[in-house]
Amino acid sequence: MHAMAKRYVLGLDIGTSGAKAVLIEEGGALAGKASAEYPLLTPQPLWAEQNPSDWWQGAKTTIQQLLSQTGVAPSEIVGIGLSGQMHGSVFLDEQHQPIRPALLWCDQRTAEECAWITEKVGEQNVLNWTLNPVLTGFQAGKIIWLRNHEPANYARLNQVLLPKDYIRFLLTGVFATEVSDASGTALFDVRQRDWAYEMLDILELPREWFPKAYESPEISGRLSAWAAQETGLAEGTPVVGGGGDQAAGAVGNGIVEEGLVSASLGTSGVVFAPLKTPAVDPQYRTHTFCHAVPGMWHVMGVMLMAGGALRWFRDTLCAAEIETARAMGKDPYDLILAEASAVPPGSEGLTFLPYLSGERTPYPDPYARGVFFGLTLSHTKAHMARAVLEGVSFGMRDSLEILQAMGAQPREIRATGGGAKSPFWRQMMANITGIDHVTINVDEGPALGAALLAGVGAGIWQSVPEACQAVIQITTLSSPNPAHREAYERAHHTYRALYPAVQSLFPRPL
Repeated sequence: MHAMAKRYVLGLDIGTSGAKAVLIEEGGALAGKASAEYPLLTPQPLWAEQNPSDWWQGAKTTIQQLLSQTGVAPSEIVGIGLSGQMHGSVFLDEQHQPIRPALLWCDQRTAEECAWITEKVGEQNVLNWTLNPVLTGFQAGKIIWLRNHEPANYARLNQVLLPKDYIRFLLTGVFATEVSDASGTALFDVRQRDWAYEMLDILELPREWFPKAYESPEISGRLSAWAAQETGLAEGTPVVGGGGDQAAGAVGNGIVEEGLVSASLGTSGVVFAPLKTPAVDPQYRTHTFCHAVPGMWHVMGVMLMAGGALRWFRDTLCAAEIETARAMGKDPYDLILAEASAVPPGSEGLTFLPYLSGERTPYPDPYARGVFFGLTLSHTKAHMARAVLEGVSFGMRDSLEILQAMGAQPREIRATGGGAKSPFWRQMMANITGIDHVTINVDEGPALGAALLAGVGAGIWQSVPEACQAVIQITTLSSPNPAHREAYERAHHTYRALYPAVQSLFPRPL
């Protein structure tokens, strides 16, 4: 009797700054991870592009690194899952070659095109079909921009793909997408989980440009002989649908059933909740997309500056802490948070609005700005540090309350991202929201989620929730401290009253 060979799944994430790959063994342990960076191109202000060939190079490099560092045989890898930056536009010609660099999610050139699409299709139709407004980041405006500004390139157009789906094409030779990423194109019927074909017709976009949409754990194609030679993987390895980075990241955090919510404190702050039926915020302050779990949707609120506000505070006002931390061999954030923790909840009447680069949720206002309100002679830099942390936490609570109004009923919040590494900040978030905050044993984000989806497609696990239960364990718990409730309710009241009071004073272009 031979011991059964171990089975592994590979998750590949095509991010904005680089590619990341992880290898997970069927017991759930992380066998290895690798990453590779690539450049972001900004040919003009507000433009953001990348060469799809750089993604492919990054994908190959990380896969080859994984194989060499783990010694896993390609035949032991039973499935591949893909994740990536959402909303980008890869334009291919008849030979399936990119016509020009891809336009990315953070590219802002398409404002006029988005307004035109909304008018042409009709705002109510757009919202009924896609459940979201047409935003500049989304793919739809980019295709119309190409038609308006680069007609010679548009004339060669034969296929439009999202970033990770271009990598899928190179791996399998198949044009395909999946429902979570396609939800962010502004051309997808999020309720029906398929393209909004009527909308494509109204905009005169050929239906055949848009690939078949699979569910995230479904097998969408198999590794071609050419791709096997290029990557070192085995020909015929199944590739599943995968997920856009937010949905795949939620799978990687186990946010795959109602009652679980994630709060990500990265540069931006994202509050993410799964729902069994699609719901829409009447003011469209949140996104409603298909989840990477078949038969589920997700809603999310995004604040543009979370950890980014604390980084601004550190870089602008904390030269002394940076210097001291360097001498002590510590992280300056640890010193800043220690100072903030000595200040009482509510920062003794000091309030901070964290809108340093405009805002999305709860106020879709590009002209919103940061504010310190209530300064007195008795306030110190430590008060300001605490006010920044509280302001961001209040902003996250704003998103959470909108999601709760849409039907999310969180019994537990999973804290992720750089800010969640701080027990002090997690405790503050629990106190401000009144809900338990936990952290988990793995922090591999979208790449892990993509690997788990591959495991479901390959039959290692029967469902996405089962895959998450096999791999993810809770490691810390912060429960709300009722003694701080009253101070935070008062401070939150001031915070909520502040933006409407000063909104008209923010500078706007003439």
